[in-house]
Amino acid sequence: MQYPQIDNKNLGRVWNLAWPMILSNISVPLLGAVDTAILGHLSSPEYLSGVAIGASVMSMLLWAFGFLRMGTTGLVARSQTGGVEWLLRALLLALVLGVLLILLAYPLLEHIIIWMNASSEASPHALAYLQIRLISAPVALANFAILGFFIGRRDSRAPLYILLTANLLNIGMDFLLIVGFGLGAKGAAIATVCADVFAFLMGLTLLIRVNKNIWQAILSYLHNRQILPWIEWGPWLELVHINTDLFVRTCLLLLTLTFFTAQGAAQGDSVLAANAILLQLLMITSYALDGFAHATEALVGESIGKKSNKLFHETVSAAGIWALGSALSLTVLLILGKPFIIALFTDIDSVIEQINSAYWWLCALPLLAVWSYQLDGVFIGAAKSRQMRDTMLIATIFIFFPCWWLTQSWGNHGIWFSLFLWMSARSIGLIFYYHYYTVTKSWVCE
Repeated sequence: MQYPQIDNKNLGRVWNLAWPMILSNISVPLLGAVDTAILGHLSSPEYLSGVAIGASVMSMLLWAFGFLRMGTTGLVARSQTGGVEWLLRALLLALVLGVLLILLAYPLLEHIIIWMNASSEASPHALAYLQIRLISAPVALANFAILGFFIGRRDSRAPLYILLTANLLNIGMDFLLIVGFGLGAKGAAIATVCADVFAFLMGLTLLIRVNKNIWQAILSYLHNRQILPWIEWGPWLELVHINTDLFVRTCLLLLTLTFFTAQGAAQGDSVLAANAILLQLLMITSYALDGFAHATEALVGESIGKKSNKLFHETVSAAGIWALGSALSLTVLLILGKPFIIALFTDIDSVIEQINSAYWWLCALPLLAVWSYQLDGVFIGAAKSRQMRDTMLIATIFIFFPCWWLTQSWGNHGIWFSLFLWMSARSIGLIFYYHYYTVTKSWVCE
């Protein structure tokens, strides 16, 4: 197997696309971190516990449809016609799925909270949070499609403007509604709903301003076919094929993280609150590293569209170098900044004690998980979603849950150890698949 030479041009190309994605990605978990920090300094951990459960459930419900972002990115990146038709299909699908989510999930919220092992004190806050957050499901899913379209077009500035502005609005409303008006969990939910709607409106505005001819392209696409584009079954079957694999993969990922939260809740509000803070920090590192994965998706999709093996391998290698260096930097930052980071999030002694106990699991994860994030980008861009699904299935069913069952006596360390092995299995599985396709030269057909 021959590895490509990496030059400054390749490294610069990846970086120029990745850095806006890193900033925009980080703004997402930072928003959750602000919620956590504000609620973590209230008088009791039950507020933080309630929102932790509610946010975990919403992540499970919304990110189960994360394929609207990932699938749209890959399809648009490989499109030779600009990808407008894929945006239309994704937006329609987002609207339908969002309405169905409201209708089906709303009556089940109380049962879901019970399944999450919420305490009697935290349950009302979790329920109030979910009832409000669920309202914005259609626009939240539509935002996935819009972001996927921009990334697929190798426009990383638009997602930066959308996410950064919307999340700054959310943070400002958090302080106003939680601290100013004392609305607690309801305030956090209202702020997020407003930010979702604002992000959607801003996304539509940028579609016009950044892509000045997009509406003409849409009208031309509809006129030339004289029927709505979603009636054509061929493209829909391709969309369903890719998105079904991504849907299963994402559901398994969210099942694992939601189960992780539920097991923390079963050990008490202090453990749940501590794990919520540690997961926020893990999400910050994950979303930062995902910036390079998103750049890889778009550039790999471009190389597939151009049928260039050389461009494919140069992209993967350059992005891998950036991702590894970033993972090392994040690990050092977590270790050296531990006292400041913990003090920033909470001053509740019982929660701090639990954070100190599990903190070193968090420090070990960026270097381990970076390969699964980065290779996810490769496989999304190359439209090899089945391999992502299979790797996640093995890691979840045959690694995470058996490990949790065998280490229940370890308390919180058992669930963190299970998460550690789960991340390891994901990385190893994707490395195996990457090596196989590289050796057989079946990434790109020249």
